[in-house]
Amino acid sequence: MGSTQVWAALLPILGFILGLMTRGMSQAKFKLLRNKIAAYFSSYIQITIPEYGADRYQGRSDFFVAIEAYLSDSNSALGVRKLKAEIVSNTKKPQVSVDDEQEIIDNSFHGVTLWWYALTEYPSSNIIINRPGDERRRFYRVVFHKKFRDDVINTFLPLVIENGHTVIANNRQRRLFTNNPSNRWGPTNIWSHVAFQHPANFSTLAMDPTVKEDIINDLNAFKVGKGYYADVGKAWKRGYLLFGPPGTGKSTMIAAIANELGYDVYDLELTAVKNNTELRRLFIETKEKSVIVIEDIDCSVNLTSNRQERKKPSRKKSGGDSDDESDDGDTKLTLSGVLNFIDGLWSACGGERIIIFTTNNKDELDPALIRRGRMDKHIEMSYCRYEAFKVLASNYLKITEDQFFEKFGEIQQLLGEVDMSPADVAEHLMRMGKKDADACLQGLVDGLRKAKDIAIKEKVKANEEVVKSMGKEVIIEAK
Repeated sequence: MGSTQVWAALLPILGFILGLMTRGMSQAKFKLLRNKIAAYFSSYIQITIPEYGADRYQGRSDFFVAIEAYLSDSNSALGVRKLKAEIVSNTKKPQVSVDDEQEIIDNSFHGVTLWWYALTEYPSSNIIINRPGDERRRFYRVVFHKKFRDDVINTFLPLVIENGHTVIANNRQRRLFTNNPSNRWGPTNIWSHVAFQHPANFSTLAMDPTVKEDIINDLNAFKVGKGYYADVGKAWKRGYLLFGPPGTGKSTMIAAIANELGYDVYDLELTAVKNNTELRRLFIETKEKSVIVIEDIDCSVNLTSNRQERKKPSRKKSGGDSDDESDDGDTKLTLSGVLNFIDGLWSACGGERIIIFTTNNKDELDPALIRRGRMDKHIEMSYCRYEAFKVLASNYLKITEDQFFEKFGEIQQLLGEVDMSPADVAEHLMRMGKKDADACLQGLVDGLRKAKDIAIKEKVKANEEVVKSMGKEVIIEAK
């Protein structure tokens, strides 16, 4: 007797047995038994990912959202004819996803065939809606052959999450955050934000091309370095110190870094942070794929530390409180707290963060604050030199040195003799009114000549002061 004939004979018997069993068991037990029988005869496994987890007040499941983004960007979904679109906050374009009751056949994982389904279940009777998801139950279901169980669970699904997060990051509107004063903090308003729309990028950044290329290579290595950082036992973060005179493009560099990586920016105002505890909480509330910035760190708070000097004994007030709060992390922001913020245990919470300090006076910062390992890369933002000028001329005037060879040569000579910031050079190159490129270049030449004359006069005056002071010393010694 063939297998088909065997099953044809057995099925009525099994149906009769199941009918008898259902009379003596609850519906839930019957469904459990039915699923066991189906699982025994089936070669396929299905995994269900609900929209909301156990704690629905925490919002939609990160796993569900990642799958939604993954499927919306997958080539396997190109054949789907039923989609849905919605506007989601902090996104640059409508979010399109697979509609319900659709099947997606996914062969992207080493040729393994997986079937994705987007499904929605509604309650069978009227219920009181207390939590998100009570009115309907949305979920994704993936089905695959059981022999691929370990590969799908341990390798494929983590890749889906990672790819989904990448799609979300690419589609979202990036944001610029600033910290609120702690007296206004609530569960969700520690940071406030606006859309980050700064247009700066490395192609328009006025600086030495060799230095620029080195920075870009460093950023690219960091962005793909998750595995490497884990292998060497370091938190996935990197520190940049930008130092140089005012107007040399430190803020523009920050914007270019954020745009190069596609990260959000957290502009941390230290003067609004009362103590180390608040600083730790601010850090915890930052997201991955972010640039955390403290501008003019030498001016924000007093973070210099003379550790050679012995601490004076603290004086007790009448109530028993100490006058000296320099090391009390609960009452004051300290250098130690900032150091732990950069590379202490708390800095390993999350990953993929760039921390940037800017300063006009590098020498005034405590060495511990900017040592390698905390500020891994020191970038000097210098005065405008000829290579940077050529970038500015191309950006502002759309010209090259071949078109204005003589003026470019004179500007090259003057920039080698005069310290002028890129911001000041750019101001001369702005097309205002009826000024053409030639007039803008001539204005820059005049400005450089004037700056050179002033520098010469100041140098002469300084030499005269030195001569006068030396003459006075001679007279005094003679007396």
